[in-house]
Amino acid sequence: MRYWWVSQNQTYRPEVSGGYLWSPKRKANGDRNPFYDFMREVAPGDAVFSFADTRISAIGIISSHAYEAPKPLEFGQAGAYWDMIGWRVDVRFFELRLPIRPSEHMAVLAPLLPQRYAPLLPTGSGLQSIYLTHLPETLAVALIDLIGVEARNLVLGQRAAEDAAIQPAIGLIE
Repeated sequence: MRYWWVSQNQTYRPEVSGGYLWSPKRKANGDRNPFYDFMREVAPGDAVFSFADTRISAIGIISSHAYEAPKPLEFGQAGAYWDMIGWRVDVRFFELRLPIRPSEHMAVLAPLLPQRYAPLLPTGSGLQSIYLTHLPETLAVALIDLIGVEARNLVLGQRAAEDAAIQPAIGLIE
């Protein structure tokens, strides 16, 4: 299991309620964007923290690899300059009863931010240019601890399901 952060200020409602992530393949000028390229690295079983309006309000479990898909109609004018074909990833999202504001926990989180592609500034402000980025496990575990039992049950439940799927395969090899 790997951990991801998605910044969804413009697209939170349609993506979370629709059960997906969607991004263009490239920037408007045609250049590559690592935060769009990461869509092709997620895998079923990975966890994603959904950040919008200064809060982590949902956690998702990735249920597909990326595939080409048209820009969702429900985006409306959001991303009006985006290409019409992009990457889509299916996700089972769970909205949190008690969302957290990472900015209120930066004493814990700031030292854990990665040097490259951090989703937040050390002050706790989100970075607008980042859509999807990988999280180090230490940062993900700290977020899970801050969110509490909802996050622990979701992530530990996913890990248990992965372990159960791996165990029979190990028995076949021996």
